[in-house]
Amino acid sequence: MSKTAFITGASRGIGRGIALRLAKEGYDIGFTYHTKEEEAKSLSQAIHKLDQRCFYYQASLEEKDIAEVVTNKAINDLGHLDVLICNAGVTKLSKITEIDPELIDFLYNLNYRSYLTSTKVAANHMIENDIKGRIIYISSTRGFRAYRNDTVYGSLKAALNRAVESLAIELAEHEITINSVAPGATEVRKETSEKALKEGYLSSLVPLKRKGSPEDVANLVAFLVSNKASYITGETIKIDGGLILYGPNENPKGGLF
Repeated sequence: MSKTAFITGASRGIGRGIALRLAKEGYDIGFTYHTKEEEAKSLSQAIHKLDQRCFYYQASLEEKDIAEVVTNKAINDLGHLDVLICNAGVTKLSKITEIDPELIDFLYNLNYRSYLTSTKVAANHMIENDIKGRIIYISSTRGFRAYRNDTVYGSLKAALNRAVESLAIELAEHEITINSVAPGATEVRKETSEKALKEGYLSSLVPLKRKGSPEDVANLVAFLVSNKASYITGETIKIDGGLILYGPNENPKGGLF
């Protein structure tokens, strides 16, 4: 029986890197995308070239019940589910004096609620079918360190890191593990001109002197869903080249903000 994985938000960036890496590891893949259908088709074609099945779904995961519906759809299409990767999300910053309550709801529903409701569907399926599954949340180092205008997004990432601790206890009796991966500055596409200069400055702040890549994150995820990581659960693992280790006295550049 083929191994299977469902990934939310995988048409580009970190999600795409994870999908390709797991396909190379022999997983059939289901994934969601929001608006970029051509990118979704491109990823699907790449996975088929690796001789793995692939299903993709347009999904606005901030909308009520969509996460549950699409997770069930992926399970039905794949036949069963071994791995759930919750990755979909966006970063939106705002001053608290100007924040729109609708933005708070949007970020909560997409970056937090959809993770829990997809997990509910996947966990029930794994338990009912005696699958010793793996669940991974893609969080952020913003869940550890505070930044200006980051009250909502950063606190939701911190909440995900805390959620996996309780979920790990709850799911352990079924031999299902759940962990969180927290990337730092990650280059999801090549930038040019003025933005490239800013990105180059950011890379100079990382102790390892480069930004991360989707492949870096995918390598960690591939390990965590493997049998080699069967005794790891309830953990949040930072993958940021040491970026947030700097304090104000250690960073000669004076920090990011």
